[in-house]
Amino acid sequence: MTKPKEIPVSTLAANGAEAPRSPLPFRTNDRRAFIGGSDARVIMGSDAAALLRLWQEKRGEVEPIDLSGDLIVQLGTATEPLNRIWYQRQTGHAIEHVQRRVVHPVHKWMAATLDGRVQQTGAVFEAKFMLPWNFSEEAAADKHMAQLQHNMWVIAARAAVLSIITGGGKWLDIEVHADPLYQHLLLTAEKRFWRCVQTGEAPQLFGIEPPRPRLAAVRVVDMAGSNAWAELAALYRQTRSAALEHERAKTELKALMPEDVKEARGHGLRAKRSKAGAISFEVIDAA
Repeated sequence: MTKPKEIPVSTLAANGAEAPRSPLPFRTNDRRAFIGGSDARVIMGSDAAALLRLWQEKRGEVEPIDLSGDLIVQLGTATEPLNRIWYQRQTGHAIEHVQRRVVHPVHKWMAATLDGRVQQTGAVFEAKFMLPWNFSEEAAADKHMAQLQHNMWVIAARAAVLSIITGGGKWLDIEVHADPLYQHLLLTAEKRFWRCVQTGEAPQLFGIEPPRPRLAAVRVVDMAGSNAWAELAALYRQTRSAALEHERAKTELKALMPEDVKEARGHGLRAKRSKAGAISFEVIDAA
């Protein structure tokens, strides 16, 4: 992938190799003139009304929604500097290119406004504020996957870091790797959406599941309140000794089989040696 060129916002072009010029005249810092990371989330999402609204905004038919009165959005904006500082303090990594807008070197209608980039690794840095109720790392990664993959594609990064502060006073970071297959589908969906912007044809939901990120195992949880865990834990404890004896018997039975023996049987048990040398056992009727 060609390394993109970072350019000032004022020189960002709206037209591109894969799509004609936007129906809107280009204006500095006008998010309607290109597809950004937050747009990718809508395009790859499941909300048809939100997709239609985005299409109307890009065509200049409606004004963008005023989010100045949205408390959650404003909390995200207000905590972004703290998020960045906290990430740097916890990881020892520096964040650069804060609020830098980058345009894709080929698809000029694709751009990314970065919360930052990790200096040591080149990873995309994305800062988020999320409410603590029903929060999970998997849900957070799913929610922002399209945005992360879009931004990674634009700047040719191999990884992204999702740095999250929750309303419950918790901070965590999730590393997400570039997924070439998902990015291909993302590019296809964005091209299709952008053509709809040009032609006036209403867009349709694309419908694709986001890739599952590889999450680091860092949490300790108490399963005392789970009935299923209690039942299976009791079964495990009851059968553990038998399972250990079973494995010991298999090991010693294998040792009893001469190397030139293909099959051995007796006392209700048959052992077979495969061509690869693996020995398997089968319970049979005792003679």
